[in-house]
Amino acid sequence: MNVDPHTTVHHAEHGGQKYHFCAQRCREKFVADPERYLRERPAPTPVIAGAVYTCPMHPEVQQIGPGHCPTCGMALEPMMPSLDEDDGQELRAMSRRFWTLAACTLPVFLLAMGPHLLGWHLPNPWGGMATWIEAVLATVVVGWGGAPFFARGWRSLKPWSPNMYTLIALGTGVAWLYSAVAFLAPSLFPEGFRDLHGRVGVYFESAAVIVTLVTLGDFLELRARRRTGEALKGLLGLAPKTARRVGADGREFDVPLDQVHAGDTLRVRPGEKVPVDGVVLDGSSHVDESMLTGEPSPVAKAKGERVTGGTINQDGALLMRADKVGAETMLAQIVALVAQAQRSKAPLQRVADRVAAWFVPAVVAVAALAFVAWALLGPDPRLAYALIAAVSVLIIACPCALGLATPISIMVASGRAAQSGVLFRDAAAIESLRDIDTLVVDKTGTLTEGKPMLKEVVSLGAYPTERLLAMAAALEKPSEHPLARAILAGAEAAGVKVPTVTDFRTLTGAGVEGEIKGHAAALGNLRLLSNIGIEPDDTARTRADALRAEGATVMFLAVDGALTGLIAVADRIKASTPQAIRDLHAAGLRIVMLTGDNAITATAVASSLGIDEVHADVSPAGKAAVVQSLRAAGRRVAMAGDGINDAPALAAADVGIAMGSGTDIAMESAQVTLVKGELTAIVRARALSQATVRNIRQNLFFAFIYNAVGVPLAAGLLYPLLGVMLSPMAAALAMSLSSVSVVANALRLRRLPL
Repeated sequence: MNVDPHTTVHHAEHGGQKYHFCAQRCREKFVADPERYLRERPAPTPVIAGAVYTCPMHPEVQQIGPGHCPTCGMALEPMMPSLDEDDGQELRAMSRRFWTLAACTLPVFLLAMGPHLLGWHLPNPWGGMATWIEAVLATVVVGWGGAPFFARGWRSLKPWSPNMYTLIALGTGVAWLYSAVAFLAPSLFPEGFRDLHGRVGVYFESAAVIVTLVTLGDFLELRARRRTGEALKGLLGLAPKTARRVGADGREFDVPLDQVHAGDTLRVRPGEKVPVDGVVLDGSSHVDESMLTGEPSPVAKAKGERVTGGTINQDGALLMRADKVGAETMLAQIVALVAQAQRSKAPLQRVADRVAAWFVPAVVAVAALAFVAWALLGPDPRLAYALIAAVSVLIIACPCALGLATPISIMVASGRAAQSGVLFRDAAAIESLRDIDTLVVDKTGTLTEGKPMLKEVVSLGAYPTERLLAMAAALEKPSEHPLARAILAGAEAAGVKVPTVTDFRTLTGAGVEGEIKGHAAALGNLRLLSNIGIEPDDTARTRADALRAEGATVMFLAVDGALTGLIAVADRIKASTPQAIRDLHAAGLRIVMLTGDNAITATAVASSLGIDEVHADVSPAGKAAVVQSLRAAGRRVAMAGDGINDAPALAAADVGIAMGSGTDIAMESAQVTLVKGELTAIVRARALSQATVRNIRQNLFFAFIYNAVGVPLAAGLLYPLLGVMLSPMAAALAMSLSSVSVVANALRLRRLPL
């Protein structure tokens, strides 16, 4: 039964782990013989109840629990891997199957090919038994080892979606059935099947070797494909298994991570992982966030700072409040986003899909034509040659490599990107980012730190600066805007008492209004002043322009219909921004700044960074309009922003890029999220996008060239020139290696320096 550690008072420790009990009697039984109860616990099942499984080649195929894809026949994989499942079980089972098949196939191959390759023959009476041994062992290999292929091939016919297993089942089935009839009833065959000695040849070795080699290919492919999920598994492994909860009475005890609730107080000791997302209540330390952001330098954390689950506390003890747990944590959202991207289809996949739609029927047609051509024009025994050519065509033309070409690269690239702090929402975003030639950026929180500080309060005569600051803080207290937080922090630092505001209103793109102790007050930009009928005089404009020239954002404070003061807030440019802009320019991108700030402030920031184009005093709708106009002019546009006001522009861009330090709405509107929230990651993301598209095209090239060369060779193209035919066994080996080569090429993305 499940016991709630919060409520039970019965606990015991064993082997360094804490256990919880519903009653004292249960605790006493456990303490008396812990190993007995630990041994009786059932082993974890390798299948997660209710887990959704999908096909690596066809992500639209989804079902509860494991199975096989009805489209291509491949084994389905869980959409969300788990560290609790036994990942090696399937691989070990396939390894045992292959080695068993190899042990049965080797004697068949030696008995059949020994006389041709080595020139030796079994002495009588064993020579007459050789074909019987071949027939029995080949039947075991084809019947047992090939059973999954025949089942998948048969299932593909019901929805009429022929796939690679259709070809494999057809090729091996024809080879074995022909051999069985030729062995048991050779008199049924006409002269066209007989050799110079009047014998009908059998091809048990071909059927057995094909099944064994296809199984080897599946084994190698599965082993390689498992490595594509290692990045996702690494992210899952970041979360600790337990958290140390501090009770209301001050007692501390460890609880499983899934029993941590929002609002819980947790202790994070030096060297431990932060269990969930939250806020530091007490203590100070440095936290290693490199596994989430890709940045090696530890980040200082103190009271009031946010910490993220999965990061590592280094040198100090922290007391924290859990805010987001379970699926709401940043780590869980990152894992979900990476899994979603890995299972999505890239636009390049449409090429493979169109080819696959007619590929299998075309291969069957080519095999039939090869059979007819050899039967009519080939040397004796012409029908035997015709059968070999047809079976070779069916086997070598397996479309597995074509189907894996795109999704396997997307899986590897998504995981590699997550390791460097870049999250792609889907495969289309990975492909689209490569073609971007214009980057549109917001100023606050994107180019700057997004943590502005109060720079100056200017009185225009009616009120002292302390009174102006108090009224500005009162108006901004209900707001979550970074500028509002800067004013409140400045008021707190100055020891100013903040009055209460009533009738508070937010005017989008203009400012805020409210009533303070009977006075109508308003704080915002020139648009706000225009709305309430105030025109700043030359003195106010000159002072405001001087502050803006220094890179400050200036807000106008009006009381009872008169302009009374200026509030200047400055936001420092991120230390990484200048180098990021230089790298983006070096990559050939045009940089455009969109900001709701004043033109003078925006120009001061843009000129210091070398930004190509500036649009200031822009509303949220105006930002989206600028993005749309750039696209209409033929530019491929990416938009990077972090606020709610950036969401329309993020959605309007070819690729929306959200800064991970920004709002949830911005991240929901974007196709790419930068966990660290710095533009340097865009350079890495674009490099990965270019490498991924290049890798996909290489894979598609390999798959197309393999079939373009392999099918004619299997049909007998070399026979008129060199007098040799490609055997079904060689075709099976080539088919298996083609899939493995595609997976191996995609895995090179894991080593891409970012």
